Amino acid sequence: MKPGRSSERAVILAPTGRDSAVAAALIREAGFYAQPCEDFLSLLEEIKGGAGVAVIADEAIKTVDLRGLGNWLHDQPSWSDFPIVLLTRQGGGPERNPDAARLGQLLGNVTFIERPFHPTTLISIVGSAVRARRRQYQTRAILEDLGDSQGLLQTALDAGRLGTLELHLPELRLEVSDTTKACFGRRPDQSFTFSELQAAVHPDDREQRQQALDATLMAGADYNVEYRNIWPDGSVHWVETRARMVRGPDGKPKTLVGVSVDITARKSADIDRDNLLEQLTAERSALAELTATLEQRVEERSNDLMKEVAAREKAQDQLRQAQKMETIGQLTGGVAHDFNNLLMAVMGNLDLLRKRMPDDPRLKRLVDGAMQGAERGASLTQRLLAFARQQDLKAVAVDLGALVRGMSDLLERSLGPRVALHLDIPDNLPRAQIDPNQLELAILNLAINARDAMQDGGSIDIKVKKHRVSKGDPILKPGDYLKVSIIDNGAGMSPETLKKAIEPFFSTKPLGKGTGLGLSMVHGLAVQLGGTLDLSSVVGKGTTATLVLPVTDRKPEAADTANVMRHAARSAVILFVDDDPLIAMSTTEMLEDLGHRVIPANSGRHALEILKSDEPLDLMMTDHMMPGMTGIELAAYSREMRPSLPILLATGYADLPEGAQVDLPRLAKPYHQDQLRDRLDQLLG
Repeated sequence: MKPGRSSERAVILAPTGRDSAVAAALIREAGFYAQPCEDFLSLLEEIKGGAGVAVIADEAIKTVDLRGLGNWLHDQPSWSDFPIVLLTRQGGGPERNPDAARLGQLLGNVTFIERPFHPTTLISIVGSAVRARRRQYQTRAILEDLGDSQGLLQTALDAGRLGTLELHLPELRLEVSDTTKACFGRRPDQSFTFSELQAAVHPDDREQRQQALDATLMAGADYNVEYRNIWPDGSVHWVETRARMVRGPDGKPKTLVGVSVDITARKSADIDRDNLLEQLTAERSALAELTATLEQRVEERSNDLMKEVAAREKAQDQLRQAQKMETIGQLTGGVAHDFNNLLMAVMGNLDLLRKRMPDDPRLKRLVDGAMQGAERGASLTQRLLAFARQQDLKAVAVDLGALVRGMSDLLERSLGPRVALHLDIPDNLPRAQIDPNQLELAILNLAINARDAMQDGGSIDIKVKKHRVSKGDPILKPGDYLKVSIIDNGAGMSPETLKKAIEPFFSTKPLGKGTGLGLSMVHGLAVQLGGTLDLSSVVGKGTTATLVLPVTDRKPEAADTANVMRHAARSAVILFVDDDPLIAMSTTEMLEDLGHRVIPANSGRHALEILKSDEPLDLMMTDHMMPGMTGIELAAYSREMRPSLPILLATGYADLPEGAQVDLPRLAKPYHQDQLRDRLDQLLG
């Protein structure tokens, strides 16, 4: 992330040893941007240029002049409280070190970490500081919007020559703008109380004005009155006041807020208007015209009402469809989650059975067939979870144009010789925030659907282009997106078919030729990534399926070479937590087959009792969706009791709660024993 007024990067000053490099590496691994600095002056320049948090070793600032940094912190705007993480030597905290306490007073928002520290501590504190800085930026944006709104309001008031007034109740304390004072002949520097306003009202207009005020104060009616007032120089002027009652939290009247305008010129024009006969003539003419056009206006109004009714019915249909899809999605996600658990038990036992059965080709063939069926079931649950928007995605910055170009050979082989493939992909496209593997499957799925819609062959165009979404879009958030359109010239779909196209298990293909989950899976994937799937079709002319995907300014992630060399994990004591007895049995068997000692727990409460005991543990492996206490909640308690204990979250459920520990290593269900072994090797090796 580059420096700037909304930068969230961490700037680091630790000139001795490897503290700077280690801290930068830990922060980057946690998903934040880190910028090491060579000296204090460069650190100060980076902070002024824009940063989310500063990480400083105390020895780096013991002998430097901190006035520049102190002045910058002192001059921060009201929304800003720049966070600083100070790395101290053991015993260097503010409780025992006067210098640390002095630095805390000078620098303000300081968090002290005594070295040596656990990496998780640094990552947690830096993450909290960056999130706090992000909220400060949001506060700044809100304050700027408020300032702009106030400026626009004042401009509108000035343009309309409107003055503001506010009458505080029940004490009748009056506050008015300079324009309102001018309506009553007062200068800006003169006082103008409510009693002075009452006294300025023309005697002939006091009764009707007081009646309007009483109706507002007693019944809450809008205050709208025109009356004459007498200026200090004796001249008479007209003023119009419009105001509304504002009530407090207890429902009682709090203030009367409104505007005033001098209408003397308008009233003078009204008084000098033509005589009463001319007025009556004009009114009769207007009445005649009204009568002549009454039928036409009634018809126009009826048409408008019919259009409003049709629009309301359409909106209600859309709402019912959205509610139906949401309900189906929730049901589908729950079924897929339970089905994943069943497949986990099947695949785990088949893995163990394959290793221990005699060398019989027929038995091997039967076990392989059962495993293939289980894996096809796992693929089906992934499609169901994709539709329900609960699949486990790994969204990263990806060159979408390069991804689609790289699929051209695969697409041509899948589409066959009777379908011509054309790519329209401009250069220099922004990167998309997507899961590349899942998106490739989605594009391939859409292309095969397009091929199947062209029985006699045809052409498929794949186009990628930029797309900007502004405020007011009912589906997408404002911002920049990329559109991937798969266009065919096949048979197309009728409006009725198009409405049902993304519903799960709906298919126009013959029985046995499709699951009906293809488009629903693609739609669920797009929505989970923060985009959407648009379908348009004309019978006889073809169909266009468009994936709208969010862009990102992040750089593509470098390949992780840390795990290329695999080291066999040592024999470990593993606390395994799962409420499903079938999964508990099969996974325990797999772990013990790998040489580990397993301590089972069938709930989060049971696991907490083991964590509180003196039982030696090397790792905890837990499911997420458990009654009473989820795996995420259990992990949080474990961090408090055993901060250094590695935790592996084994789940097929991606809909984790807001604010969950996303840094937990995860193993997606269902998994093979080899996948389990590899994950344990990474955590224990």
